[in-house]
Parts: sequence; structure tokens; C-alpha cells
Amino acid sequence: MMRTYSLTLLLWSCVFHAIHMMPSQKRTNKHSRSGRITGLSENGGKTLHRVKRGWMWNQFFLLEEYTGPDTQYVGKLHTDQDKGDGNLKYILTGDGAGSLFIIDENTGDIHAVKKLDREEKSLYVLRAKAIDRKTGRQVEPESEFIIKIHDINDNEPKFTKDMYTASVPEMSGVGTSVIQVTATDADDANYGNSAKVVYSILQGQPYFSVDPETGIIKTALPDMSRENREQYQVVIQAKDMGGQMGGLSGTTTVNITLTDVNDNPPRFPQSTYQFSSPESAPPGTPLGRIKANDPDVGENAEIEYSISNGDGSDMFDIITDKDTQEGIITVKKHLDFENKMLYTLRVEATNTHPDPRFLQLGPFKDMALVKISVEDIDEPPLFSRPWYLIEVDEDAKEGNIIGQVVAQDPDITKNAIKYSVDRHTDLDRIFNIYSGNGSIFISKPLDREETPWHNITVIATEINNPKQSSQIPVFIRILDINDHAPEFAQYYETFVCENAKAGQLIQTVSAVDKDEPPRGHRFFFELAPEFAVHPNFSIVDNKDNTAAIMTGRNGYSRSKTSTYLLPIIIFDNDYPIQSSTGTLTIRVCACDSRGNMQSCSAEALLLPAGLSTGALVAILLCIVILLVLVVLFTALKRQRKKEPLIISKDDVRDNIVTYNDEGGGEEDTQAFDIGTLRNPEAREESKMRRDVIPETIFQIRRTAPLWENIDVQDFIHRRLKENDLDPAAPPYDSLATYAYEGNDSIANSLSSLESLTMEGNQDYDYLSDWGPRFKKLADMYGGEDSDRD
Repeated sequence: MMRTYSLTLLLWSCVFHAIHMMPSQKRTNKHSRSGRITGLSENGGKTLHRVKRGWMWNQFFLLEEYTGPDTQYVGKLHTDQDKGDGNLKYILTGDGAGSLFIIDENTGDIHAVKKLDREEKSLYVLRAKAIDRKTGRQVEPESEFIIKIHDINDNEPKFTKDMYTASVPEMSGVGTSVIQVTATDADDANYGNSAKVVYSILQGQPYFSVDPETGIIKTALPDMSRENREQYQVVIQAKDMGGQMGGLSGTTTVNITLTDVNDNPPRFPQSTYQFSSPESAPPGTPLGRIKANDPDVGENAEIEYSISNGDGSDMFDIITDKDTQEGIITVKKHLDFENKMLYTLRVEATNTHPDPRFLQLGPFKDMALVKISVEDIDEPPLFSRPWYLIEVDEDAKEGNIIGQVVAQDPDITKNAIKYSVDRHTDLDRIFNIYSGNGSIFISKPLDREETPWHNITVIATEINNPKQSSQIPVFIRILDINDHAPEFAQYYETFVCENAKAGQLIQTVSAVDKDEPPRGHRFFFELAPEFAVHPNFSIVDNKDNTAAIMTGRNGYSRSKTSTYLLPIIIFDNDYPIQSSTGTLTIRVCACDSRGNMQSCSAEALLLPAGLSTGALVAILLCIVILLVLVVLFTALKRQRKKEPLIISKDDVRDNIVTYNDEGGGEEDTQAFDIGTLRNPEAREESKMRRDVIPETIFQIRRTAPLWENIDVQDFIHRRLKENDLDPAAPPYDSLATYAYEGNDSIANSLSSLESLTMEGNQDYDYLSDWGPRFKKLADMYGGEDSDRD
């Protein structure tokens, strides 16, 4: 049994809503019929029927940004199988189903539960189907439909930038493009005029304009000057709805800068400048600055200064300061007040980068007059030359004038000049100068061989103003004269073999001369006249300032003559001719067959000039051994332990008795026991040494008493011998003090030690007779009053 199904899609919406949404749009229904196809199957022989059913498809439309209190009704799904008994269930799937769009499963009504934005999504594709609740089977195949969101004008145009920056050259013509601004509208450009943008200028007129469709900003005034105004701020508006009232709009700001062009020539602020310069200013000294003003900037304002003409163009120069664009006037040559006092210059300032488009405005340069006055100052003397060269023969006599320097005062006053020699340049005072006329003369003899050149400095000073002085170098060249005789170039050690043949070369000699003749040296050699007759040797002049010494006979004998002295006379060729005699010492030696020396009469010739390596090593080894022994001896001596001497009044044999106080004089009998010193017998007592501790107790030797000996020298010698032979004596140096003064002296004892044994007071009256030098002693000891005191 064949069943026919048909699904009808009906759009149920209120008429007001449909008219509001599409006021001028007509809805059209597309009807299609599908025929049922029947046929015989090959296998089962069953007949297939093609069911023809009628159904209607409508596109749904929905407004964006709905703000009503209820859900927005979209439409209704319905099938002709729906009998209204609630047996069918409608199901909606696809874009936004269940979240944005919901369907009443009983009635098929579709509602939008959220506000939609066309700019986010402009259409939604959904699918619908009807299912039998009891069987769960689809009563109609799944159908697809579209919900399209209608646009409303809810977005204003927006520019791609909040602020634009542009520039245009100044003096540009009208209509010159500056920049293009662009605004976009998110509304649907295919639906109404919501996205149609029109541009207009709100601020910046009458200087600039904007194309309403393209947004290109152009200049609206001709010849806008950067020097008058450089910055402009233009506000551009973009409005949708084709610029009609009610459309939304957006604005942006464009900052436009006029860039500089070289449309202004340089101009001097004044036509004449005045400067002054002292005449002593050296070349390169800056005198002042001038500047031409150019309102342009950058390279368009770069200026080059030059001196076009004037009577001072060769005396002054001008350079351009690249940083400040100023012209610096400088001194080019030395100035002279006495020669010219005022100079006039014509200075030109020119742009270095002119623009050909504006040459018709006039020449891009300017000129100014510069006057420079020269100031007079007191100048030092000026020499006639920058330096002097004087040549003098070395045999010039003392007092001879060899040259003259000339200087004068360049000032108008023409002060007198005095000359002097800077002695720091002539420490030996070989030269002097006349202070009045500058003539240089010789004070000491000259010697070219010692000093061929003298460089002195001459000072010229104004007499009225000694502070004004100048100096000049004077180079004095000493010319050579032939005052030195030639001599051997070196000392020659010459030998001749005993078996030498006649005419054999044994030595070649050469000569030197301290003089320097203009034509060079030329020396001649010959034997002394007394040796020229029957000579043992001969000399041959080689014509090249050397001579060959030749043997004059066959064979020489060391036993007869071991050494020959050969005097050779050497001449030069200068005037006056100088000559000298040099003696060549020739030794006779034994030689081998090849002429090599074997032995000579002098033993020194047998040995080599220097010591052999073995001898040097032996000598050095001996020196090292001696140094080691000295170091060891010194170390042992320093390590030897020394015990200090015990100073005791009981043992006065080898001790120094030190008194640190003056004592009480003759009345002091307790200060020191002088009995030991006075009595030689006390010295003979056997006492042990206390200054050293002996390892072995020696038997003290007893010596014969010596007080009978009246010879002090003999006494001392015996005591020295005794101490030298004493085994208990220390092995180091010591000072022995002997108190024996001797007997029968012509002079009485000078010591006051024996005054203790004398009775009565000493008479010191004789001190008064000794003169004023002993007056103090006479006052202290003379007279009874002093003793009492």
C-alpha cells in the first residue's frame, strides 16, 4: 500500500513584522513537483512507485540588533502529515539551533532567543525534520532552509589611523596631493546606503581640501610659504548613508608640515662691516665674523662666503663656518702698518644649493663691504735675511771680520739697534760681534778638523726699548786648508820570512789625512833618503793612495837581524804640501813553504794573541776557589762566639778601666786603688784570667820582676812577648794597658794620683805668670783662698 507524504513549509509571521522587515520586497513561493517513479526491479519483480508530493520553500529574514522584550519570531515549520493531534515532533538542527534559534516541537514555530549581529554572521543554515512520536520514524525527509540577517545602520565609519602625518613642499601649486585617508564601515555595503562613506573637511580650510569619494587631501591655496607658517592641522570627517542626514560619522586628524625649498636668497643685515687688526697678527689669525641671513633651513640655508674683489683680497681670506653659516675673516699675509693702514674687501654670500624653479625670483647671493684697519705696534728689529751663511778659512787670524748681519727697526721711529751673540750658542766664545754695525769677527783660532761648522745666534735689540728684540741664525762654515800631514791609516804588524825571495810583497800600506781637499786625497809614498841606497826593502806606489812593501833581496837571517825599521815618507798633493814619516816595523820570522809564519825572534809572536780556552778556564777556576775560601772564612769568623770581657778592678792586666765620674780630686782616697799601677810587683801576682773561661787550668808562669829595668821600650816588648806566648791568652785581639811609667824621668810625674802621699798644699801661683790663657786655672787653684773655698 503506497503512502504519499508531503511537507509544506509555511511562513507564519505577523503582517506588521513582515512589512517592517521588508517594506518593498515581495515574497515569492517556489513550487516544485516531484513525480513518483515506478518500475520493475530486476531481482524481486517488485514495482517501485515514485511518490509525487508538493512542498513550499521560503527564505526566512530576520533583523539584527533586535531589542524587544520577547523573543523574536522567525517562522513556522509545518507538514501536511500533521493532523494536529500532537503525534508529530519537529526537530531543528544546524547553525545556532538550540542556542540562538529554538523550535516548538509541537507546533513548529521558530524563535530567535538572542540579539543577532550581522557584522558577526550574516546568515544561518538550518535543517528541519518531522518525526512520528509513536514510531520514531521520519514522516518527511530532512529539509534545509536559510535564515538571513537583515542589516541596519549600526556602525559608524572608522579611519585606519587615529592620526595621520604628512608633508608637502612649500610653494606647491593648487591641487597638489598631500595624503589619502581611508575610512571603512562594517555595515552591509550591498544593502542600502549604510556602508556608503563620504569624506568632508571640518578643519583646515582654505589651505587644504579633500576628495569626498577617495579621501585624497590636496592643497587649496597657491604658494604657501613655510617661512610664514610651517604646521597645519586638518580634521577630516567620514559619514555613511552617502552623507545624508541621520548617517553615522567618524573623524581623524591630519598634521601637515610644509617642507622647505630654497626660495629665499641670503641677505646681509648690514651693508658695511668694520674690523681692525694689529700689524703683528700672524697669518691665520681670525679678525671677525659676518653672517648673511637665510630664512631657509637645512642645505637650502647653506652659504659659501668669498672675497670677490678689493685692495685687500691678497692680504685677507674668508672661510665658512659650516656649523653657524658664518664667514670668518682671517689674516692671509703679514701686515705692515707703515706700508698700508686700511684695506677694503667686497665679500659675497652665495647659496650652495640653488633651486632652478625659483631662480626667476632673483640672484641667490648678496654682497657686503668689509673695511679692515691696521693698528701700529712697536715691532722688534727686522733682519734683512731669514738666515746668514758665512764661510771662513780655518787659518783666519783672530780679530778678522768674517761677515756682517743687518737689522733695522720697521717702525716709523727707526730706533737704533745694537747687536750681540747668544752665548748659549757659542759657549767657547770663538766669535764676537760689533754691537754698533753687526760685524762678526773671530776671537779664538779655528780648527776645521775639530769643528767644521759653527751655528750661532745673533740678537738685535732696540736701544730705546730692550724688550723689543729678534734673533737670527748664522751658519759659519770653516773652509779647509792643508795644515795636516798624511799618516798611516793604521798600525801595521809586518813580518818577512827568512826564505823570502826578492820582489816579494810583504805588506800593503795606506794613508789618511784629516784635511779635505776640494779635489780629494792623493798620497805619494817613498823611502827615506838614507834607506834608498842598497835597501833591504823597496816601496811601490800603487797610485790609489796605497803602497806595496816589497823585499829587496833573497833571504833574511833572524840571528843577524831580527827586526827592520823601515821609514816611509808620505806626501799629499794639496798646497802647501804636507808630509810625514811613518816607520814600519818588519820582523824576520821562520815560515813554511807556503809563506805561513812559524816562529819569530820575539817570543810574543810565537804565541797566539790571546790566551787559549784551557788557560782561561783554569784562571777562572782559581778565582772561583779563592772566592769560596774567602766566603767560608768570613762566615766562620762571624759564627765564632765571643764572650764579653769582665771589667774588674782586681784584674787590670788586659783591661781598659773606665771612669764615668770626675771623682773628688786629691782628697778622694776611696775612688781607686792606684797601688797596682804604681807598684810593678803587684803585676807579678798569679791571677786567673776573668775575661775568658779556660777549658784547661794552665800553670801560671812566673816571670822575673822587671821593675829594675829602666828601659820602658824593653819592658813593653817583653810584656808583648809574654802575652804572645801565654797559652791562656785569647786567640783574638785585645787591648793591653800597662801602668808602668818608667823611672828617672827628667820631668816629674804629671799625674795627680800621687798627691795623696804628699804633705802640704800644692803651690799654683805660677799659673798667674802663664798669661791670660791660664787666668781661669790661676783663679781656681792659685792662692790659699781658693784652696779654702
